[in-house]
Amino acid sequence: MGAAVAFEGVVALLDRFPALAGVDLSVQAGEMVCLRGPNGAGKSTLLRACAGFVPVRGERAEVLGFDLKAQRRSVRPHVGLLGHRSPLYGDLRIDDQLRHCADVHRAGVPEVSAAIERFALGGRLGEVAIRRLSEGQQRRVALACLTIARPRLWLLDEPHAGLDTVSRDALDELLADAVEAGATVMFATHETGRSRVAAARQVMLAGGRVEPSAPMSQTNGPTDVA
Repeated sequence: MGAAVAFEGVVALLDRFPALAGVDLSVQAGEMVCLRGPNGAGKSTLLRACAGFVPVRGERAEVLGFDLKAQRRSVRPHVGLLGHRSPLYGDLRIDDQLRHCADVHRAGVPEVSAAIERFALGGRLGEVAIRRLSEGQQRRVALACLTIARPRLWLLDEPHAGLDTVSRDALDELLADAVEAGATVMFATHETGRSRVAAARQVMLAGGRVEPSAPMSQTNGPTDVA
């Protein structure tokens, strides 16, 4: 199916600091990749760069066929990014937020209902304003929005943070379903030891670069991720 992400020597500067300092990375369409590395390794910046929110330069910087050096805004409608902060409207109720997501992404009632059921957002909870939710609840709403959007490329930064066990399991199933449906998934984590998500590869980052010694072959089973 070709490469969903093709980076060669990609550099991204944040206040003149090279958060990405020459990244070489290829992610195939339909693949699930886990990004690992210490704080400051460049994981979050790499995800934001793939979503078209960080200017980049380099020999090659392509995502879903778009050249990020010239078309980074064009890739955004095709990508779903979940960062540390949930991109939600605090004054909206959960129901209204999800309907808004459905309108933006031209999804129907079945998609909204499935997202509500998957992340247990129905009943009286659906009438609560986003600003009154806990961090974990807001995370669930943001994940429900991604479910409704059905992006071609899923980009998640510490996706299990703040979630309870039931919601973590629901997220694991969601990512597996997304890949089965043909989407590509990249997620960053520093936690270990608790997931059934079967990432095809782990990519290690350090100092804004992909570690050349990182294992790049297919794994034989589920990878322990957060």
